Amino acid sequence: MRHLLSAGDLSRDEATLVLDTAKELAQVGDRSVKKLPTLRGRTVVNLFYEDSTRTRISFEAAAKRMSADVINFSAKGSSVSKGESLKDTALTLQAMGADGVVIRHSSSGAAKRLSTWVDGAVLNAGDGTHEHPTQALLDAFTMRERMGRVEGLRVAIVGDILHSRVARSNVLLLATLGAEVTLVAPPTLLPVSVRSWPCSVSYTLDEVLPKSDVVMMLRVQAERMKDAFFPTAREYTRRYGLDDDRFAKLHDDAIVMHPGPMIRGMEISAAVADSPRSTIVEQVANGVSVRMAVLYLLLGGSESAIGN
Repeated sequence: MRHLLSAGDLSRDEATLVLDTAKELAQVGDRSVKKLPTLRGRTVVNLFYEDSTRTRISFEAAAKRMSADVINFSAKGSSVSKGESLKDTALTLQAMGADGVVIRHSSSGAAKRLSTWVDGAVLNAGDGTHEHPTQALLDAFTMRERMGRVEGLRVAIVGDILHSRVARSNVLLLATLGAEVTLVAPPTLLPVSVRSWPCSVSYTLDEVLPKSDVVMMLRVQAERMKDAFFPTAREYTRRYGLDDDRFAKLHDDAIVMHPGPMIRGMEISAAVADSPRSTIVEQVANGVSVRMAVLYLLLGGSESAIGN
């Protein structure tokens, strides 16, 4: 059975296939009737154990545009709150005949574990601080649409790398697609294993900005922090926030990205977030197209299935 559990599972050809398919499917969003019959009769379950707005709605919109039947499962108000385990929930979904399960979970590795319990395709929509492969795919798609390519782009990913599944997935996918990635963060917000990642590391944002084609700002994930990782929010913003002065250091064609939700005034100023060179709103629209592509390739009976 085919799954999408990690951005690292994708070969260059598979990742390019997803981006090319998303490009074709993006045209559906421009039509008055935004539906294709491709997944009619297939059932997609959105299994969300963590709060989410963009990702859950994006997957739901993607599945519905492909005419799939969608079941939304929220852990709050379900048997999970009564103590039901992930395995028992998985067996329930299996009995209902789910063709695809989109899972977001607070535990790293939950998507992989789920894939051993169900026959349907499993799509990882974020597992703990581990990975978020469709976010990396939509980010790569956005870069390709704006810049015309991904290969050779110099991408700076700035902020809370330690808790960011988006950063991990982006580093893996962008390396596969031939981009040069630099992580920028205080030492306290970098994982111990970062030296083994296919990227370079810097502690100084001002040095990296003039050399970057793409700057991806990450939110500080206070909800995952048990310790003090930096002195104050103001100090963090002073050293690692993309304010108007730092924005001016970027070359004229550089773009600014953010996976959302963003904290205006902390990691990014309002003026930068709303500038024409910001792709934040585009990323949301592109997310639907990319997730349509992934669902199509995993569930649509295509010979060119992705993942492992």
